Amino acid sequence: MANFGGLNKDHATGFVVGLGVTAAGYYLYMKNKAKVDETLAGYGIKLPAAGEQNLSTLTLEELMLKKETLEDLIAEKEMELEQNALPETAEPETKAKPKAKAK
Repeated sequence: MANFGGLNKDHATGFVVGLGVTAAGYYLYMKNKAKVDETLAGYGIKLPAAGEQNLSTLTLEELMLKKETLEDLIAEKEMELEQNALPETAEPETKAKPKAKAK
């Protein structure tokens, strides 16, 4: 096997084994997602359920926190848009040279 910057057969084997273990772990998690999430919640670790949350069941405090988070995200996006738009629209000011008077 060619030596690519100090990498050898052991590195490649470790990488492939790592990918396999990661894929197996992900598969097992997804297969038992509800049970794992319930167990973690029992230990005080709440995982966000993207797109699965019914907003009408939230308390007022939870809704206010979500509202503040959304407002912060909106403000950040608006600032990014303004910063990206400024260099394109702003042109350097050049002083107009006075025209020479005709004699």
